[in-house]
Amino acid sequence: MKISAKTRYGLRILLDIAQHEQSESPRTIGAIAASQAISAAFISRLAVPLKRAHLISAERGVGGGLRLARPPEDITILDISETLDGPVSILKCLTAPQTCRRHAKCPARSIWADLNATIKNALATVTLANVMKRTRNGSASGDCRL
Repeated sequence: MKISAKTRYGLRILLDIAQHEQSESPRTIGAIAASQAISAAFISRLAVPLKRAHLISAERGVGGGLRLARPPEDITILDISETLDGPVSILKCLTAPQTCRRHAKCPARSIWADLNATIKNALATVTLANVMKRTRNGSASGDCRL
């Protein structure tokens, strides 16, 4: 499994917002773009599914911007990945069995399914709060660019 640019950038966007949550005003797309070296257009494109999944909220108008819609402890890497890239699957046949004629009789399918579940569980255990704690403890810079 490869972590996509959308998931990596989505994490960076959410981290940036979370790191500035103490501020009275929401985080603007321009400020996130400058801090994370991500184009404003790409942030805007990723913000749509992130809002739809209730990971962020948007405030319009002067002084508007983005905020986390849930506490950092309630947002996992799995949430971000599945919001931006769809279900985690190391093989297409695990999420779309109709794509493989042998799926019902495949001797390795249960092994692949177990491995896929392990990966999903690992992604589900890492929260935005965990990543923020790692940045504060010095294992990454304050303006995190994963």
